[in-house]
Amino acid sequence: MKTKKFTLSTTQIILLSFLVTILLGSLLLALPISSADGKAVPYLDALFTATTSTCVTGLVTLPTVSTWSIFGQVVILILIQIGGLGIITIMSGLMLLLHRKMGIGDRLLIQDAFNLNTMSGLAKFVKNVLFGTLIIEGIGALLYMTVFVPEFGARGIWISVFTAISAFCNAGIDIIAENSLCNYVTSPTVNLVTSALIILGGLGYIVWWDVLRVIKSRTKKNRRIFRHLTLHSKIAITVTAGLIFVGAILIFIFEYNNPLTIGEMPLFDKIQVSLFQSVTTRTAGFASVPQENLTNAASAVSIILMLIGGSPVGTAGGMKTVTIAVLLCSALATIRNKNSATLFGRRVSEGSIKKAVAVAVSFLTICTASTVLLMTTSNASALDVVYETVSATATVGLSRNLTSTLDTLGKLIIIVTMYFGRVGPISLAVALGSKNEVQNVISEPTEEISIG
Repeated sequence: MKTKKFTLSTTQIILLSFLVTILLGSLLLALPISSADGKAVPYLDALFTATTSTCVTGLVTLPTVSTWSIFGQVVILILIQIGGLGIITIMSGLMLLLHRKMGIGDRLLIQDAFNLNTMSGLAKFVKNVLFGTLIIEGIGALLYMTVFVPEFGARGIWISVFTAISAFCNAGIDIIAENSLCNYVTSPTVNLVTSALIILGGLGYIVWWDVLRVIKSRTKKNRRIFRHLTLHSKIAITVTAGLIFVGAILIFIFEYNNPLTIGEMPLFDKIQVSLFQSVTTRTAGFASVPQENLTNAASAVSIILMLIGGSPVGTAGGMKTVTIAVLLCSALATIRNKNSATLFGRRVSEGSIKKAVAVAVSFLTICTASTVLLMTTSNASALDVVYETVSATATVGLSRNLTSTLDTLGKLIIIVTMYFGRVGPISLAVALGSKNEVQNVISEPTEEISIG
């Protein structure tokens, strides 16, 4: 009898690659050499730090700046870079560097890792992703140096590099101070550079190449860039810009008279802090004001922004801008009794709508389960718990000062939540599910049900 060969699906390989990276990272961080005082940190904290770094979340149980040695910080930064780009992308880049030809299996892995619809031009895509990432992170580091080198001296170079990579990968982990970027709350340079890196990482690589394509192909007679972008890019850019500015306006209004945040600041500083809070909730996780000091209304706005997150095929998490746009468009079409949902004059496919529903349901299921479980182990307020679990699921990293108070079970809940949130609800469902069943020619009978 011929034995059946056991093979892993491409999605399962991606899931396992993140898991193996986390475990290896946790073992390195558990070594005494990784600790600033030379004493090994508890393994659970090392595992938590490896998970939050690889999943580019930013929630930490121990202060990064004072807990970890240079070796430990280097390990964390490598995990952040791997988590932001994906282990499959980095391995593919190494293959190309060694002039190894990419096989069909390698191409399938890259296609699934970036959720792409085509397998053509994948080698060039990987090169562009790695090269573009390196350039943007490098520019970000140089701009940070204008602030951090004068303040910290030679150490400012390392701080600049670390912060640039963390910001672009939407990780939100820094080695500046224990209060994140609160010491630079009114620094235009730090706010602007960090926001730019977060937005560029969150927009996604597909949008980058699409914008560059249109810019290169435009003529003197036709200089309108937005008009010639793909539907995906139009949605990602429009929703991103809308959420940032609407979020900033709402936070500005709700925090205007709050003395614990921006209440006593000049008007310009109030505006830039509100903008930064709106940007960083898009799964970045840097805090320029203590999140526990926000009003309930501003916290609610932040939770919504965290849930939505960035755009597909980027470094950000959340349900994604395109997912939300498709869901709202589909709902509006149903309300108007239209046969199809349209965006920017283009019909949205039924497959895209089904994927959007699946992503949203899976994401909210993980978030809800995590919230209920954490509430059973913590005495914190409901708002603090929801803020924490949404931040973990959407891989944001903002916390209302709850992470450091979690007990063992609470840490494990957040670790699992961060992992599931990073690998993606759809990827998780596919990986854990069995192989697709062969569809029957005769389908099940249809029966109408009442909705709403």
